[in-house]
Amino acid sequence: MHKFYDNPLVREAPADVRVPARLKIGSMEIAPATVLAPMAGITDTVFRRFIREMNGCGLLMTEFTSADGVVRKKDKKAKRFLHFYPDEHPVCSQLFGSNPESLAEAARMVEGFGFDAVDLNLGCPAKKVVKCNGGSGLLRELSVIQRIFESIRAAVTIPFTVKFRAGWNENELVFRELAKMAEGCGLDAVAMHARTREQGYSGQAQWQWIAELKSLVSIPVIGNGDVRSPEDACAMVAETGCDGVMIGRAAASNPWIFRQISQYTATGSYDVASRGDRYGMIRRYFGMLIEEGYPDAIGKMKQFASWFTHGVECGAKLRKVIYEAKSPNEIVEAVDVFFGRLPEDSQSPLDFPPESGDCSAAF
Repeated sequence: MHKFYDNPLVREAPADVRVPARLKIGSMEIAPATVLAPMAGITDTVFRRFIREMNGCGLLMTEFTSADGVVRKKDKKAKRFLHFYPDEHPVCSQLFGSNPESLAEAARMVEGFGFDAVDLNLGCPAKKVVKCNGGSGLLRELSVIQRIFESIRAAVTIPFTVKFRAGWNENELVFRELAKMAEGCGLDAVAMHARTREQGYSGQAQWQWIAELKSLVSIPVIGNGDVRSPEDACAMVAETGCDGVMIGRAAASNPWIFRQISQYTATGSYDVASRGDRYGMIRRYFGMLIEEGYPDAIGKMKQFASWFTHGVECGAKLRKVIYEAKSPNEIVEAVDVFFGRLPEDSQSPLDFPPESGDCSAAF
């Protein structure tokens, strides 16, 4: 699966259209109408609170979690995925699976844990998930999806939503039937990633499918796919009429995007992160991992180093040092050195990085 954009399309935001200031999903109101997409290995509690600190995101979503794992209760991974703090509200738990009874019981437990909403994953394209008939693997089983919708809706009173892809491939598009089914079964909103399962993350998201979806149902429609900037978010609303915008990969490389959208909505302009802003952002996130006692802080820092330094001048030098580091403190020091903020009492022999041009002296 491609993780970055193969063929980014530059869109101009219309002067008179902005992302809605608020969105009501059942009994839950989010403001603004922006959603952090659920992303496996990314949207854990540390990253969600980090995004909340950055300001501007209306709704946070967990990583997708196995309903069977939740029901077993002893699944430590599921417990970690479903852990959240009071300052994360409003927060939605996303579940995946193919058994209506397990999904209904897991949703009931999620409601008991205090989540504001529950979401069903019908979009994950990963082979290991699809092979178990989960995620987008269910897009070929509409009758099973209907039973799942009915079971979960009967099990919970909190808002119930679904996120799905448009279909298995362009010859098997099911978003029309799926959205009408969701509305008929009492779901409170639908979110669509406007790609097929076979596309993965490649090519362009087909926003015209979101526009068509919006014309078919009266419940809120949240658009997802290729929103990389405030201009993209406004262009999506203008082109599709969607009620809210969900952002995934762009939030990992630009955690300011939700705040930027709010600024753009209010003033027509937004702040672009400086080198100092990026340094503070990386330091804050890595510091949160250490404070949280994250079980694999080193691994998580190495993972996010790729996202956080995407497009940064000489960033490859920093990533190399981080990937070779043996401890969290060593990684933090490397970040300090790279951005020229080495503590005064440090005895590090590393050289400061250049501001521009030659990267050979970055470390």
